Amino acid sequence: MFGVKRGLYSNEAGVGSAPNAAAAADVAHPVQQGLVQMLSVFIDTVLCTATACMCLFSGIVPTKALAGAPYVQQATTVDFGAAGPMLITIAMVLFAFTTLIGNFFYVENCVAYLNNGIMPSRGVMQAIRFIGAVVIFVGAGMSMAAAWDIADILMAFMCLINIPSCIALGHVALATTEDYAKQKAAGQKPVFKAANIGLGTDNLDFWK
Repeated sequence: MFGVKRGLYSNEAGVGSAPNAAAAADVAHPVQQGLVQMLSVFIDTVLCTATACMCLFSGIVPTKALAGAPYVQQATTVDFGAAGPMLITIAMVLFAFTTLIGNFFYVENCVAYLNNGIMPSRGVMQAIRFIGAVVIFVGAGMSMAAAWDIADILMAFMCLINIPSCIALGHVALATTEDYAKQKAAGQKPVFKAANIGLGTDNLDFWK
């Protein structure tokens, strides 16, 4: 089951989007990718904290007019001068571009999952991409407050879906982690088989 594969990978990180990418990884044991996912959350947290500290220690007073990226750009001028805003702009463009590619990858995989694992026709996929592009342009023209409010509401829905899923799969994730640790302790290269943790294989597409 694709859900089990993604659930084993997620290791309860984030709000549910990262497992879509993690499920595409080709590893011998799901805990291997789970550890990578944990590291990615750690790195993301460090980067966000560093950015927040840079802004707070810059001495720039946050105002409504400086909400969002302008505040970060102004903060970088303290140490980097006129080059600061340019560096932030370049970083944001690269981040936005790669994020969009990643999100479209998630959408296409989710659509394939809903279609019994088969990718829909080219016309359907082009329609989905077109709708996505329209949504992006609409979002870019919205006020920052409205965009963040909508994003927060949608993220909350993701949490409501992901948290119960993590709870339901929690015992499987723990048993899988124990299986990985046991094999590592024995000096083996961990290879996962669902039967090792008492997981039935009749409805599984992976780890048989």
